[in-house]
Amino acid sequence: MLDFTWKVFSETGSVEMYLLYKEIEQGRSYPPFEQEQQLADPDFPVAGVTN
Repeated sequence: MLDFTWKVFSETGSVEMYLLYKEIEQGRSYPPFEQEQQLADPDFPVAGVTN
C-alpha cells in the first residue's frame, strides 16, 4: 500500500495521497474499511485524471 500511495502521489501531486502516504509510513493508517470507503467514494479527488 505504501508503494501504491507514493506512485499515485508522484504521478498526480495529490496532497491527500501524500498525507495518506505519511500516515501509513508512520504506522497511523486508516482502518482498512474506512480507507476502502474513502477510495471508493466517487468524489475522491484524483488530480490529473481525464475521462
